[in-house]
Amino acid sequence: MTATIPSAASRDLDSPAPPDPPQRWPRAVLGALARLVEGRRGTVLAVVLVALGVALPLPTLFHYQGPPMEEGFMLVFPERVLAGDIPNRDFLHLYGPGSLWGLAAWFEVAGTTLAAERVYGLVQHLGIIFGLFTLALPWGRRVATACGLLGVLLVVTPIGLTALAWNGAVALAVVGCALALRGAREREAGGARATAWLVAGGVFFGLSLLWRPDLVVGVGLALLALGWRRWRRDLVLPVLAGLVAGVAPILVHLATAGIGPSFEGMFLQPVFELRGGRTLPIPPSWDSLDGALAAVAQLRVPGWPLPMLAASQQVTLWFLALPLAAFFVLGTGIVALRREPGRATSRTLLVVGALGVGLLPQALQRPDTTHLAWVSCVPLVFLPVAVAQWGRWWRERRPEARRPAAWVVPTVAALLPLMAVVLVLPAYTARTWVDLTRQNLQGDYFGWAVRNGDRTFYLGSPEIADRAQQVTDELAARIEPGDRLLVGTADLRQTPYSDAYFYFLFPEAVPATRYIEMDPGIANAEDSGLAEEVASADWLILSHVWDSWDEPNDSRLLGSDAPNQVVDEQFCQVGPTGEYYELYQRC
Repeated sequence: MTATIPSAASRDLDSPAPPDPPQRWPRAVLGALARLVEGRRGTVLAVVLVALGVALPLPTLFHYQGPPMEEGFMLVFPERVLAGDIPNRDFLHLYGPGSLWGLAAWFEVAGTTLAAERVYGLVQHLGIIFGLFTLALPWGRRVATACGLLGVLLVVTPIGLTALAWNGAVALAVVGCALALRGAREREAGGARATAWLVAGGVFFGLSLLWRPDLVVGVGLALLALGWRRWRRDLVLPVLAGLVAGVAPILVHLATAGIGPSFEGMFLQPVFELRGGRTLPIPPSWDSLDGALAAVAQLRVPGWPLPMLAASQQVTLWFLALPLAAFFVLGTGIVALRREPGRATSRTLLVVGALGVGLLPQALQRPDTTHLAWVSCVPLVFLPVAVAQWGRWWRERRPEARRPAAWVVPTVAALLPLMAVVLVLPAYTARTWVDLTRQNLQGDYFGWAVRNGDRTFYLGSPEIADRAQQVTDELAARIEPGDRLLVGTADLRQTPYSDAYFYFLFPEAVPATRYIEMDPGIANAEDSGLAEEVASADWLILSHVWDSWDEPNDSRLLGSDAPNQVVDEQFCQVGPTGEYYELYQRC
């Protein structure tokens, strides 16, 4: 008997068709990827190179020491938000609420862990790095790769993967620039989706201000640059509408925290009250490091094979070079728009340059290495683009017979800024990246864990971490859920910094103070209420780690002694006396 194969006509039309063999799906996926990559192999290679720059130190960054106060409060603040506390009203917070809302939502999904917080911080970093990489692509893959690698050196190294509001705000602003510029190109070409792109760009600009209201200068200049010399309602109004929508949730914060506390926390305190205790000399000192944390970072000096200037001299040169780079990029954009007003690249240079100039006040208010890197992540990263633009104009003016090959200009434009950072400013950039990568390859991480249950934080000194672990173990054996904990300095007349990570290690405790972040001139002010908060606590962890804090500003001034008197009168020391931390219980 011969088997018959039914024809399509003879099959029951209502019966489902036989499924494709399972092995076809991988082939289909690979085929789709191949079609996506086809013609873009160079771009894919550029993306891979930049991604490799991020990936090589990445395992280290998940085990690396964290800044005790900054990463500590970015772990604690979102958890307090989830518990019902409101920034500015229930705890000191100097920035917009957006970063805390975003991180709190992430913690609700992923759990409140150090790894989750650092994943969130990594995403923020990638937004800056690859946002600027994408904006630089029209100048060629070499230039875009250089921008991406500069982004790695300037974004990843200053403060690790800490999910700070500044990084999130800059990432949102960069993405806003990319979306708005895409919308502007679509509008010029008559594209149907132009309005959607423009509104989306505006939304990201608004979210940037929701994260950090002080980015209003940078975002405002970027918007002016977007509409400069072609101020059209159909171009500008959609961006403004999106911006209003993006920043509108601030009304919820004003309604819950109150207009007075919000104005004080987001404007008065960071702009006026904080400046005296955080300001550093301008320009930075040539022969010494002014920033206390920058000086602490130099206590451990990783190897570097090339000759270099002293760290303080690099900081001075960095401070001087930063505004030059920012205005060079902006000036190049202005010239490009005058010479070639119809080219999309001219508008891109102008918008990114304007954003970079608008970030400069952050570096001027405190020119230490971290703030310099935070500002450099736009103008210095985009410097290869400006150099490439001038290189193209120079090449086009030369006689055709004497022009260098087409690849020469973008290659030189890519290498010059990158090598300038590597050779002139390596101490807090390239050397740090190399050290992080070496730790990863050797599996020897510079970070010592302090643990309580399933919560972990990493410190940069084995001796300090050992004592912190002793205090943690002692308190964990005694504390009860709902007990009130206050973490502060051993001498509460001076509050230059805090070990806020202890609050993260003890989620069962309620912070007894609104000064989870401690700042000079605020926490130790006569009318701060810190003494009353100390009196309300059940437990105190007081730190000697920051006793030697020394900066040329008002952080050296002594504030109210009332909190110390409360400690002496109402608290008894528990456990062994330590060199770095002391644990107190209400007597």
